[in-house]
Amino acid sequence: MSTTTLLVRQDNLASTRLLTADDTPLEGGQVRVRVESFALTANNITYAALGDMLNYWQFFPTGEAGWGIVPVWGFGTVTESLHPDVAAGERLYGYWPMASQAVLSPQRVNPTGFSDGAAHRAGLHAVYNHYLRTGTDGLYRADNEDVQALLRPLFITSWLIDDFLADQQFFGAQRMLLSSASSKTAYGTAFQLAQREGIEVIGLTSPGNVAFCESLGCYHRVVTYDALDSIDGATPSVYIDFAGSVGLRQRIHAHFTGLAYSCSVGASHVQDLGGAGQLPGPRPVMFFAPAQVKKRHADWGAQGLNDRLVAAWNQFSTAVSAGPQPWLVVQRHAGPQATQTLFASVLAGSGDPRAGHIATMLPA
Repeated sequence: MSTTTLLVRQDNLASTRLLTADDTPLEGGQVRVRVESFALTANNITYAALGDMLNYWQFFPTGEAGWGIVPVWGFGTVTESLHPDVAAGERLYGYWPMASQAVLSPQRVNPTGFSDGAAHRAGLHAVYNHYLRTGTDGLYRADNEDVQALLRPLFITSWLIDDFLADQQFFGAQRMLLSSASSKTAYGTAFQLAQREGIEVIGLTSPGNVAFCESLGCYHRVVTYDALDSIDGATPSVYIDFAGSVGLRQRIHAHFTGLAYSCSVGASHVQDLGGAGQLPGPRPVMFFAPAQVKKRHADWGAQGLNDRLVAAWNQFSTAVSAGPQPWLVVQRHAGPQATQTLFASVLAGSGDPRAGHIATMLPA
């Protein structure tokens, strides 16, 4: 058997190639998983764009200098196991390489899942190293796997951003400004923020996405990037930056003299990334979701955190799939070449904001 993987140049994300290599035999305690479906979104572009800074390239090393594997969220089935507590045929949700198969070294196995104990992942964050058994997963539903792959990791980040800001009393502000408002992580955050009393949620987007953002019903106002001056800049505000655009960040910081906090989340505008430089107002702070998970784990315990997340996820996943015009329309891409083409498209930022792309490296 062989495994096909999509490799990406770390210093030039538009440069990709497919690699097919023979499988090596498993070592004691390892399992081989067929990666059956995964989501490809702007979130994965963020992983690649910030791969060096936040160690995303380290999860699935290629052994080839300069080439990396972009991690993706999705589902797989164990096809071969040398671990006594993980059976062939088990279905798992988690963090995968963009490949047809993955080899894991399960440790800390319990009824809900396990962590990958591979040596190269030892220093990486536990949230990304954990694999869930779908049979005992409180968020899993067999009838909406695509929605889970597309939105679950993004929504957890969205939920944690809202929770973090509420925990900080929104830094004294009542207005939230969200860039890349049509992106899934942004509208997940807006969905949560819109439920907060006294908080105004403003979506910032390009002209072509205004109608989509307005149709979601979770933004009080949608404003195009070229119309920022139409918003009063003195009102205390929080900027939640999903775009990562240096030029936009500079304009926001210059215009919004009442900026109370600048929260940097994503990097969907990869052609315009860069450091904060000398900005007026508060220094942008990178939001790192696992840190808020750790805090709430301590505050509420594992069950308390899970119960809150499950309730919020059920509400959100129902909302995005409901009605005559759902927020999310799934498009499937099968095979290595189709996945490679899709990666280029998502990297370019093209496409319908309603589209949710599910891919597999397995042959069509």
